[in-house]
Amino acid sequence: MEITIAKALFSSRSYAEYRKLVSDLLRDEKSTGTMQSTELTHYSSLNENRMNRLDKTLVVPAEIDAKIKELKGNYIWLVISEGWCGDAAQLLPVFNKMVEASEDRIEMRIVLRDEHEVLMNKFLTNKGKAIPKLIVINKETSGALAHWGPRPLGASTLITDYKKQHGAIDEEAKTALHLWYTKDKGLTTQLEIIDMMIDLDKEIEAEENDDSYFAY
Repeated sequence: MEITIAKALFSSRSYAEYRKLVSDLLRDEKSTGTMQSTELTHYSSLNENRMNRLDKTLVVPAEIDAKIKELKGNYIWLVISEGWCGDAAQLLPVFNKMVEASEDRIEMRIVLRDEHEVLMNKFLTNKGKAIPKLIVINKETSGALAHWGPRPLGASTLITDYKKQHGAIDEEAKTALHLWYTKDKGLTTQLEIIDMMIDLDKEIEAEENDDSYFAY
């Protein structure tokens, strides 16, 4: 396994452990990350409420649920996140619901961006440290296969268009973004990720068939 990913997995957290970390820090009026501020703590508090709501209300549609259960490979989703990140708060509960639907085909582990700079630098978006970033790892070979993030297409387009028009992201843009997530209900994210996983599953199966051929 590539050493950077190995180190990240060693210090990673489960979804439940990540949620507890964010909650415990908020009790001390802190956020995750190397920088601390009233603003970041405020965002972490908002995100805590968002994740609590999404954990209760999010569903995996039957069609996607069936596709997840048809995956043949075994995977780890290594997610780079921070408690103050609004996109992460909207997306990690979606990831978790898909993992639960996988019936142990997928395991999710979470690391904090500021604690894993080397890993983050390998998965930049337009040279920026945008999160969350989901890294798909083959559990059998420990190799990184693909990555997804930091946003589904519709949300990314919204932010890109807003930047072009206004030059920067402000509170109005953030409000519009979270409204998009609320209306979408995690569906676009689930569709994009399951399509990626199906493609990866086919690639792994093809490689295994090739290995079987050359073994004789």
